[in-house]
Amino acid sequence: MDEAPEEGHQEVAAALNELATGLVRHLLSGRQSMSLTTASALSRLEKEGPIRLTALAAAEGIAQPSMTALVQRLEDQGLATRVGHPEDGRVRLVAITEAGRELMAERRRTQCARVADMLAALPEQDVRVVGEAIHAALPIVRRMIQAAPQPRVPGGESPS
Repeated sequence: MDEAPEEGHQEVAAALNELATGLVRHLLSGRQSMSLTTASALSRLEKEGPIRLTALAAAEGIAQPSMTALVQRLEDQGLATRVGHPEDGRVRLVAITEAGRELMAERRRTQCARVADMLAALPEQDVRVVGEAIHAALPIVRRMIQAAPQPRVPGGESPS
């Protein structure tokens, strides 16, 4: 008898969770120059551009006072800055700096090198299978992430 779709979804969800957490744990093991929260906030600023602090906090799922402190640290390190809103001069937005972009690029290079080292330890056939699987799955996972409900900022404003 075939399993119910919900059971299949749970299996796929468990496998995706294992994949994501396993890779993240490996990539974050050892010395870390920044927390996952910091990296996530900088990555969002890099991808989405300047954003209100309240929207950034909501999108990252952390309290506004915590995001305020994080943004202050990023500003102190020269990784983020506050800029004026193009349509409302009273509003300040948080933006990534060029130094922040360079740091994120270096972080990605380092992480990709760690994964490449892991792949180098596998037989070539396994690397091919993983490559084929990831090329098939990645566009689907990207669509899944984009279709996921987005957090809302108090007052009904979308964070992005």
